[in-house]
Amino acid sequence: MRRLAGLDVLRATAIVWVMLFHSWLVGGLGPRFADLQNTGWMAVDLFFVLSGYLIGGQLLRPLSRGEPLNFWSFYRRRAFRIIPAFTVVLALYFMVPGFNREDGLAPLWEFLTYTVNLFIDYDTQEAFSNVWSLCVEEHFYLLFPFVAWFLTRRNSRAALLAAIVTVIVGGILLRWSLWYHSQAHFLEVIYYPTYNRLDGLLAGVVLAAIEVYRPTTWAWLCRYANTVLLPLGIILLAIAIYVCQDKTTLLATVIGYPLIAWAMASFVIVGASPTGFLGWFCFPGVRWVALVSYSVYLIHKAIFKQVEAHLPIWFGSHPYLTFLAYSAAALMAGAVLHYAVERPFLQLRDRSRKQQTRFAESTNEIGKSRSATAS
Repeated sequence: MRRLAGLDVLRATAIVWVMLFHSWLVGGLGPRFADLQNTGWMAVDLFFVLSGYLIGGQLLRPLSRGEPLNFWSFYRRRAFRIIPAFTVVLALYFMVPGFNREDGLAPLWEFLTYTVNLFIDYDTQEAFSNVWSLCVEEHFYLLFPFVAWFLTRRNSRAALLAAIVTVIVGGILLRWSLWYHSQAHFLEVIYYPTYNRLDGLLAGVVLAAIEVYRPTTWAWLCRYANTVLLPLGIILLAIAIYVCQDKTTLLATVIGYPLIAWAMASFVIVGASPTGFLGWFCFPGVRWVALVSYSVYLIHKAIFKQVEAHLPIWFGSHPYLTFLAYSAAALMAGAVLHYAVERPFLQLRDRSRKQQTRFAESTNEIGKSRSATAS
């Protein structure tokens, strides 16, 4: 995965914003943080756009060069990236007494099959429910390579536009219908399921497609990232925040997700631009937070509840100190998970890939040598 300074700023911002949102689990952080806290759920859509852009680019580049898509290599890379840290946190929830201080836990099979977001009963299974977004991304990783391969083989601009319109309009109509029939179970029926949350991933993939197949257009977007795309993103996000003041309303349900997705897509262009404004803020600490963000996302809710159980009562009247305590503990736990589990498996993946590359190169050399000898 490419390390772009501006994208690291977005990752770090997203994970801090998520932690602000989930501070409601421990009583909230007071009126000073209310606006950031109440809109923090939108940070997940930023993660979706980033995933769509980065994974989309990873898959579309070889296809654009006419190379066959190596499905096994892609799934293997994703497995090494996602599964180890997730498995460790899952084991902590199910096997370590006292680790889970939230209410209820979905059955193990839902976590193992990444279907928590499709079958969860949030009222009785709140613990580790933040894994719903990981389920959405896993479904994307599973299906998108086939979609990309199919659309590339068709080589049809009409087919591509039809797919984009289908996802956007289909999502709007589906959420519209579901809202009228399932308001009492908003999270389970509308907010969590993958088929309702494709807008962010789609926006990211569209950006990747523009970068790969329309480099001139991408260069123009990057050139005007600070002067056009950044203000556009701010305006769209402001509208989305206004529309989604109560995210369970019909208007928020129907158009809120597309608004958020394309606002975040504007920011991603700024982050990916070589001269993007966001890159100026990529200080060493910011880059580190981005590096451990996945592990922090997995474990931060559980750590919040652990800290709540042991934090002195007087902290409750100091919202700044409270958030610092929760954040520091979550970041430290995420760092331990990253360096003890996530990073070693990534290094193992990279070493294995290099060995396979060397083996393939040596095999090709032997084949060429034999061909030369035979001739």
